[in-house]
Formats: sequence, C-alpha cells, structure tokens
Amino acid sequence: MIEPEILLEFLRGRRSIRVYQAKPIKDMEIKMILEAGRWTPSASNRQPWEFIVIKNKEYLLKLAKCLSYGRFMKEVPVAIAIIAKIKTSPKWYLIDTSLVSMNMMLMAWSLGIGTCWIGAMNREKAKEILGLGANEHLLTLLPFGYIKGEIPEPTARKQLEKIVSYIE
Repeated sequence: MIEPEILLEFLRGRRSIRVYQAKPIKDMEIKMILEAGRWTPSASNRQPWEFIVIKNKEYLLKLAKCLSYGRFMKEVPVAIAIIAKIKTSPKWYLIDTSLVSMNMMLMAWSLGIGTCWIGAMNREKAKEILGLGANEHLLTLLPFGYIKGEIPEPTARKQLEKIVSYIE
C-alpha cells in the first residue's frame, strides 16, 4: 500500500499538460499506461473497453482536425483512443471508460508523462478515421508526451466546506 499522505500529494500535483516534447515515449511506459487502464474496475467486471495506440503522425494530424483544440494533438508523440463497447455494458460504459482514462492519466503522471483529457471533438469523424463501428463509443483521445516547459501552477479548487455535507 502507498502512504495516504503521499497519494494525496501526488493527486494534488497532477496537472493537465498541453505542450509536449517531440521525444518518443518508451514502449515500456506505454505498456504501463495501458496496464493501468486494463486494471480499472468496471460494473460487473464487464471491462467494456478497447484501446487504440496511435503513433502514426498522419493519423495524429487527421485526428487533430476533429478536435476543437487540436493543436496539442499535432505535437504529441502518441495518443490513446479509449473505446467503449456499448453492448457489453449498456448502462455503465461511459462511467467505466471514464475511470479508465483517469487511471491512465495518473499512471502517465507517475512516469513524468503529461496528458490532457479531451472531450470537445467531432466524434463521428474521429470514429470514421479510426474505423470504429456503431456499437463503439469513442470516449476520448488522450495525448501523451513528456512535459515541455514548466509544470503549470494548480488551478483554484473549491473549499471542502463549500462542497461537502454530512448525514450522520
């Protein structure tokens, strides 16, 4: 087990990164990120996901055009598409694959690799580029790259007193 204080400090330190070095990510590190996704809990352990690792620059550029803010997808050495299998878990596929993305993002951060969750995109066009079917939902395209420049300062967070209530 990890010390709770160390984990909390790690979580507080994680940032969304949008500027990356051109340096390729090691295959062993990509595998660790994928393993973190694979070991994510899911409803009834259905694991309604598949991952597509995209290193091909031509594909990254095509996918960047599908994103509302695609500039950092153009610069990234690798991206991972998180695909939800809708029929495998019709009620929970969005939640299950969202958990996958966070596991992957945390593993990447532990490796000194930055990423940023992408939600704003033309999913239908991106699905077409990736050759996905009707039963597949493209949750996100996670860009991964070694951090370029300074790590951003933390953004403001609401105070616990403002967001927590108790029923005792």
